Amino acid sequence: MRDSDLDRVRNLRLFSSMSEPHFAELTSAGFMQKFPAGTTLLFEGDTVDFLYVLLDGVVEMQGSWNDKETTVSVIRPLSLFILSSVVLDAPALMSARTLERSEILMLSADKFRNALRADGAFSLAVAEELAGWNRAMVRQVKNMKLRSASERLANYLLQLQVQQGGVTTLRLLHEKRILASLLGMTPENLSRAFAALSDYGVEVQGNEVRLTILGALRRMAKPSPYIDNHMPPLDHLGGKAERELWPPNDKASKVIFD
Repeated sequence: MRDSDLDRVRNLRLFSSMSEPHFAELTSAGFMQKFPAGTTLLFEGDTVDFLYVLLDGVVEMQGSWNDKETTVSVIRPLSLFILSSVVLDAPALMSARTLERSEILMLSADKFRNALRADGAFSLAVAEELAGWNRAMVRQVKNMKLRSASERLANYLLQLQVQQGGVTTLRLLHEKRILASLLGMTPENLSRAFAALSDYGVEVQGNEVRLTILGALRRMAKPSPYIDNHMPPLDHLGGKAERELWPPNDKASKVIFD
């Protein structure tokens, strides 16, 4: 494993407070793998033998039921996934598939749990990440239950606008099939939601979206700091940005739990 890759992993919030001996022990048995696009890394229900660290590429996390599939998340470097299954030594609740050629560090689940028991600072870091995911899931449930399809899409576009530096011409990060699934819609409903937002200055051309009346879109979307992680923190929160995952926040640790 390259030293530069170890440094990248070490700088993840999850590992930054871990003692050097425990980090060395955990990564000593790790190995790098390169996977082509379309590779299934694990299936829903599989025993989880590794914690995955995505160094390069894109991975789609999927769930299925009764011959239906949905995209739970699409993750990009530098990200971890299947953490809770590793902590609990439990079967995977999601499948993982590469969307692009990907380079992944695979860390032994057994060694991870040994470090969790032995290293107090590391245990606290894992607890903080899991707590962040719990709050992120509350945000996601509120987003799905309290908002219409058009409102979810509007807030997603506002989130994307912040992530892409405040520009008004946005590049969609996912194909529309995946975007629809992430927002809890069918592709047909996504198309109707885009059409509904045209009254608020949203213009779509392929994977490019122009926001021509940003104020109108914000008034329609009504973003909330208790749902949308791109919103600035409220004063009574002490000015601390919350480390949560829905919507994605590039300043937070990117950890996909299962």
